[in-house]
Formats: sequence, C-alpha cells, structure tokens
Amino acid sequence: MSALLALAAEVGAPFIQKALSEKVGGPLATEVLRTIADRAGVSPAALDETARGQPDLVRQAIAETEALAPEIIALQEAELDAKLAVFESERTEPVWVRAWRPLGMYGLGVLWFWNAIILHVANAIWKIALPPMPFEHLMAISALYMTLYMGGHTIKDVAGKWIGK
Repeated sequence: MSALLALAAEVGAPFIQKALSEKVGGPLATEVLRTIADRAGVSPAALDETARGQPDLVRQAIAETEALAPEIIALQEAELDAKLAVFESERTEPVWVRAWRPLGMYGLGVLWFWNAIILHVANAIWKIALPPMPFEHLMAISALYMTLYMGGHTIKDVAGKWIGK
C-alpha cells in the first residue's frame, strides 16, 4: 500500500491519496483499489507488488483512476442512498411484517436445542418419555425457513454440501 501511496503522490492524485490513506477508507478505498488494479491488468492483491516492479504501469492506472474520481464518488453515493432508502422503508414497515425473520431464527434455534438437548435432559430428570420431533421434519422446517428468508440458492448450496459429505 505504501508503494501505491508514493506513486499517487508522484502522479498528483489527491483523491486516491485520501482514499488509500484511510482518510476516507472503507468501500471507497476498496473500489479505488479495484479500479486501479483493473486498469493495470492485475489482481488487487498483486497491485502493491506490481507498483514496485512496474511503476510506470501503475502510474498510468492511477492517473486514469484519478480521472474517474467523480464517477466513483457518485457510485458510492448512489449505493449509500440505496442502503438508506432500504433502511428507511424497513423502519416504517409494521412490526409484524419484519418480525418473522428474527422470530423464525430464534424459534428454529429453540426447536433444535429442545430436540437435541433439553428433551433428553427432561426425560432423564423426570423419568418420562416425551418423544423427540423427527429430525427430518426439523430439517424440512429449517430448509423452508432458509428458502423463504435467504432465498433458494442458499438451501441449494446447503443441500449440495450436505449431500457431498
């Protein structure tokens, strides 16, 4: 990173210097690094090493990225505005619309904990024979929740990894 900052200072790229020196940081710095790496034709991980080995290539990429500064800032602002709009719309929803997500997570956690631990401890302490919920039913309920909350690709990925074991 120090090689990139030195080259940015040489080229006269104040936007890139601020973004990479943690004065702005975060997603903006990530986007700046990705843009410089794309312009230099290397991966972001190899960018600092390329800056030491081929400084002219990286200087050119920094200059091109500095020219794109207004576009990069506009993109970051648009992303922030979209996140704020989603937050605002979720904040104004009625509680029952958004409460199913955390209630579903905690409810599933309680069901799994009950079925795997508490039920057996209760049966042993009080010498009763409460039947456990079949684990395939519990897995089906969990899969349904994951499908509704996290989308179909999540359950497909989980099922693929489960079957692959």
